[in-house]
Amino acid sequence: MTHEQYQEAVDWLFVQAPNYQIDGQKAYKPGLDNIIRLCSFFGNPQDKIRCIHIGGTNGKGSSSNMLASVLQEAGYKVGLYNSPHLIDFTERIKVNGINCDKEFVFEFIQKLKNLPEDIKPSFFEFTTVMAFEYFYQKKVDFAIIEVGLGGRLDSTNIIKPLVSAITNVQLDHQNILGDTIEEIAAEKAGIIKNGIPVVSGDDNEAVKHIIQNKAIQEKAPFIDATQIITHLTSDLQGQYQQKNIRVVLALITELQKQNISISDKNIEQGLLNVHNNTGFIGRWYEFSKNPLTICDTGHNQAGLEYVFSQLNSIGRHKHVILGFVNDKKIDEVMALLPENSEFYFAKPSINRGRHPRDYENLLQEAKIFYKIFDSVQEAYLSAKERCTNEEMIFIGGSNFVVGEFLEKNLEISE
Repeated sequence: MTHEQYQEAVDWLFVQAPNYQIDGQKAYKPGLDNIIRLCSFFGNPQDKIRCIHIGGTNGKGSSSNMLASVLQEAGYKVGLYNSPHLIDFTERIKVNGINCDKEFVFEFIQKLKNLPEDIKPSFFEFTTVMAFEYFYQKKVDFAIIEVGLGGRLDSTNIIKPLVSAITNVQLDHQNILGDTIEEIAAEKAGIIKNGIPVVSGDDNEAVKHIIQNKAIQEKAPFIDATQIITHLTSDLQGQYQQKNIRVVLALITELQKQNISISDKNIEQGLLNVHNNTGFIGRWYEFSKNPLTICDTGHNQAGLEYVFSQLNSIGRHKHVILGFVNDKKIDEVMALLPENSEFYFAKPSINRGRHPRDYENLLQEAKIFYKIFDSVQEAYLSAKERCTNEEMIFIGGSNFVVGEFLEKNLEISE
């Protein structure tokens, strides 16, 4: 298999089953019928692996990577399924921090081409069954499965995990999940299964109540991670990671109750070595020190509030590069923008990418100093030229903005 053959196969996957992240709501197929038939076609690999299920609006990527790192420190072989990818498709499926083998991806896509006519999966359903099969073939001790979107009707919800977690619930994807926090919480709580412990990381009493009630209905032990007091830290930077650490600690306690050996040293070292153990980047990721350059994939209102609040706590002038996709409510973002900053707005180079000219009236109303660029790279090069070592650069607003920036610049910096 050549690189060109691999790329052709992945391109075929995107064409056959448009990715929700690229083509909008029409690519999202809620419901479990398709994934049940798809997994059955491949011999139900999800039933042959031990899974941990992690959902929530924000924090599920960080939490799942922290947990994977801790389990790796304990000597286990750990599968990790995250989405979306930042640079390469294989980032979605990892074993002990190593991206999925491209040969496997290529061969699996050939099998997908031979599916019965009446099975028409979405992009995410394709990748979910691919992850299950890869983890089964690799004989992982544990597979940490991140929910794609929502929970109840998400294609990952076919698994029977050892323990589940809902990191938090915020307004996001309202066009699919519901208009209120309560409606979205009910969708997220759909991953709770009969008798299987669930960890809740949200301190909103309304959200907590919905998750706890669902747990009671399912006779599932309910663990409130917000009550945990800890001084442990992680190499994943960002003040918001403290909440995720508590979720991870609660998950570990539940695993320990199931006679899974994890020591205090494993926990401490795992939390401090997430980047090395899992290769996770994108959350408050320090790309460079001179000038200080930070990337963060926070993209909904709650995520951006956390990120911009932390930016405000840094006493430097900031060069902030932002880009958004079409369904983003730009007026909400404008109300959150960090202080002491000049802004570089760019269009992410994907179909859903929104050109800043489309919302320039909101930029003018915000009375900020800004420039508009056709690409993320143009914006970065302009910011880099203007930024001194006493100032800083921030890149964010969307997974696609961060992914595009890293793809263009990560290899150069290394």
